[in-house]
Amino acid sequence: MKYGVRLRKPAKEIERPNQVGVLYIIDQLCRLGGAERALLRIIKSLPRERYSPHLLTFKVEAGLGLADVVSCPLSTYALRRTYDRTAMDTARKIRQLIRTHNIQITHTFHETSDLWAGPIAKLSGCPILITSRRDMGFLRGRKHNLGYRWLRPCFDQVHTVSEQVRNFCINQDGLDPEKVLTVYNGVNLPWGPNNRDRYAIKQQFGLDRYSRLVLSIGNIRPVKGFDVFVEAAARIAQGVPDTAFAIAGEDSDAECCRQLREMASARGLKDNFFLLGGIDDVYPLLQAADVFCLLSRTEGLSNALLEAMACELPCVATAVGGNLEVVVPEKSGFLVQNEDFESAARCVIQLLEDPVLARSMGAYGRRIVEGKFTTEVMMRRLTDSYEHLLSVARR
Repeated sequence: MKYGVRLRKPAKEIERPNQVGVLYIIDQLCRLGGAERALLRIIKSLPRERYSPHLLTFKVEAGLGLADVVSCPLSTYALRRTYDRTAMDTARKIRQLIRTHNIQITHTFHETSDLWAGPIAKLSGCPILITSRRDMGFLRGRKHNLGYRWLRPCFDQVHTVSEQVRNFCINQDGLDPEKVLTVYNGVNLPWGPNNRDRYAIKQQFGLDRYSRLVLSIGNIRPVKGFDVFVEAAARIAQGVPDTAFAIAGEDSDAECCRQLREMASARGLKDNFFLLGGIDDVYPLLQAADVFCLLSRTEGLSNALLEAMACELPCVATAVGGNLEVVVPEKSGFLVQNEDFESAARCVIQLLEDPVLARSMGAYGRRIVEGKFTTEVMMRRLTDSYEHLLSVARR
């Protein structure tokens, strides 16, 4: 897909007079991480009788296969700097898109979209601007913090993925709490009971030599704490030797991947530690696992954690960010302190050695997801906020 090329709109996406145009803007679509998958799920689930969505990004990965996963018109405009001639041309295109398609809501994701494209949309006549904050600001620099504070009057509403992120944004950016709304991530529940052939699934990934599987999911980056997972795995393997340890996620950081492999080998895990790479459908792998382990150093709200609980897996996670709002300690899993691999290892061993407890925690976790973290719950919360802002804008 070439920059500056706009995909032709499918016939089913032709706008109707009563539809509300919604423009989603995200910095780039070069990998499908948690934010990208959540955004695509929102677009797919948005009721078309009421809303007409459009997606705009500044960079795409040609081999990502977006044509198969993006369910609305996609515009890609090149943007390297926000102050050169190309930026001026991109701003003009955004203005034209908003006016051509009668965009009434612009919803942004990530820093460039929040701080540059969002205000341009507002200045182009879009009455409603929403920004989505999905983490605890670990990628922010000083200029981002200043920008978010300076531009806060532009945002009609700020959506956060957890109460932890909400509190962070209110305190860090000086936001009016009345304008900050928590919209939890929602996941699709796996269909039917878990009656998959666990051995066959493990065989597909080369994990079938081991009777137990401890799984973690996430793009390979230092912030995800996979080095802590390896340290925990080394201690778990001493107590429960017949266990495989696997990470499913894109190799976002080659150096981090290399270090993890060296670490695993140095700690005696050369044969039972696996980096599986990115997997489109993680549900079969989750349903073949015994315990899910997420030892991130920071989290907004982990889709992987929700998906694991939807598959009735007991979870061991760090007590950071939105994890505190998902895992109920001693009921759906265990929370451990950041970097505490020894406690994490003890909790995982307890679950591996007590299958009754593991099943009980898995079932409890599934009920939590069903009640609070489904796609349906997320979309109801999201569209309610859209309708409220539209009613205010008409006054």
